[in-house]
Amino acid sequence: MQAREIEEPSHIDEKVPEKNAYKDADKALEFLRFNEDSEEGTVVAIDEKALIKKIDWMIVPIMFACYFLQYLDKSLLNFAAVMGIRETANLTTEQYGTLSWLFYLAFLVFEMPHAYLMQRLPVAKYLGGCVCAWGTVVTCTAACDSYASLAVCRFLLGTFESAISPSLILVTSMWYKRDEQPKRIGFWYTGVGAAVMVGSLISYGFQHYTGDKFNNWQIMYLVVGLITISAGIIVILFLPDNPMSSRLTHEEKVLAVSRLRENNTGIENKTFKPYQFREALRDPQVWLLAFITIAASIPNGAVSSFQSVIISGFGFSNKETALIQIPGGLITVVSTLLGTYIAGRYNCRGLMLVTWAALGGIVGGGMIAFLPDSSQAGRLAGNYLTNMTGSFLPLAYAFAACNFAGHTKKVTMNAILLMSFCLGNILGPLTFRNEDAPNYTPAKITIVAVEVTVLCAVAFLLFYYRLENLRRDTAGINHQTDVEFSDMTDRENKELRYKY
Repeated sequence: MQAREIEEPSHIDEKVPEKNAYKDADKALEFLRFNEDSEEGTVVAIDEKALIKKIDWMIVPIMFACYFLQYLDKSLLNFAAVMGIRETANLTTEQYGTLSWLFYLAFLVFEMPHAYLMQRLPVAKYLGGCVCAWGTVVTCTAACDSYASLAVCRFLLGTFESAISPSLILVTSMWYKRDEQPKRIGFWYTGVGAAVMVGSLISYGFQHYTGDKFNNWQIMYLVVGLITISAGIIVILFLPDNPMSSRLTHEEKVLAVSRLRENNTGIENKTFKPYQFREALRDPQVWLLAFITIAASIPNGAVSSFQSVIISGFGFSNKETALIQIPGGLITVVSTLLGTYIAGRYNCRGLMLVTWAALGGIVGGGMIAFLPDSSQAGRLAGNYLTNMTGSFLPLAYAFAACNFAGHTKKVTMNAILLMSFCLGNILGPLTFRNEDAPNYTPAKITIVAVEVTVLCAVAFLLFYYRLENLRRDTAGINHQTDVEFSDMTDRENKELRYKY
């Protein structure tokens, strides 16, 4: 492999000082311009497969730990529901539901500020700071004994946790080719299923505590919160901000950056570009993905927040309810790994999204909504299948990581995607009402109905991608030097082809 000659982007003014010459381009172009040429032939000595494995071990376990703790921490309320928190704080069903959607309200409000700060600041350090902050909130929740105090902590938890997904999507797109991204996203997203299983065991274990000084759910919050703070410190110390500033050798950095040319989506640019922000707001694929995410998140919000309530409504005890949630977590892990592997291996993100929406939302939701009360096993099986609905999100993340170019546009899209996720999760718990207890049949029917709309919206999105790729294929576009790292958007860079 010969080192490629990197030319200065055509839009750079030669009169601008050298240190500012690459302000409008991607940081990767500046790095390659001053490093690739000076090390002629050194890239050939690096085994790309070995490099990818090294990158995997350097960043993927940390990303998994962040997502695992994010989901575990926000799900503690679900586990605490059968450990006495509702009785301690005198919570009604509506108040408990409000605590669920308050978290997502904060998520919704702070996505755009996080997106801006994430672009301006070192992304790994920013993420680590947020992990420490929400770990502190979880720890403080142990002292709450009223609806008001719990509401404040839930809102603050959502404020800091809202940085997690856009950060991890950004980090994934910085390090991996587009066909490699779904598998990595799928791996760190399995933190959801792992958190369900571990959280169930933690809840079961702490329910055996019978002391008088503290409630068992308070000790659970305290222990998990301290673990999260420790994890945040590890993120700050060990997660690289980008390939150029990582612990890789010089030759490995050059290959790690240059191999991402084929993505046509760039790595990093610290300049906020208003025109890219406006383009994101006018892009049809943004709003199709947003609608899909909102609709698919309504069942996810209902299932994640009311899992314990639904299962206990089948007639199980509190301890049994905690253990019975474990298979649901396993289903989430398996469906996520399988779906993202197939999506990346065969370039069929949309097909897998449709598959999990149909199996989880329509089949699973239909079973718990329409099977008779006497069919306890069937309704429990349906409840397990609804855990597949959460597997749509890494596939939506994969669309966002591979089909959007221009750093400002990417962080804007990530924010919109997570705001959509929040809106769906706000609406989900609101479908559970006191008057529908204990079966909550209208909420279960809602799961089925919204998943049908997901299937239709995905079909429109795939049609849009196919049509746009066909239009670009027939346009006779000529290659532009270094267009891959010019920080152009996907609509500006006609050499980019959408993955679907």
